Amino acid sequence: MKLNFNKTYFVLFSILFLAEILIAKYVVSGFIRHTFGDFLVVILMYGFLKSFLPIKPLKASILVLIIAFCIEFLQLCNLLEWLNLQNNTLAKLVLGSTFQVTDLLAYTLGILLVLIVEYKQNN
Repeated sequence: MKLNFNKTYFVLFSILFLAEILIAKYVVSGFIRHTFGDFLVVILMYGFLKSFLPIKPLKASILVLIIAFCIEFLQLCNLLEWLNLQNNTLAKLVLGSTFQVTDLLAYTLGILLVLIVEYKQNN
């Protein structure tokens, strides 16, 4: 697969990355931190993927959802402890530390929004 830079998706990724940094830095708990951040992170991942790969929206969405679900389910296995990263703030932020079914729902809803927007934009 050939790399192909897409400025529009990269701008989306950059904006969402900044939003995630602000949430991580200034929002300690609650819906925005624990649920909305997870909703946004799959859109961020999608934007990053589409920034460089000319992949169809459905394939990109499924790939992002699989990655997000895998990371979430790895939390059940205490991945951070297994990797000896339980005290690493960045690792906790990126990989998470506790499994939550609501995170799976947030990921799914984020990808559904991506697919709706992509579908409406292309039709």
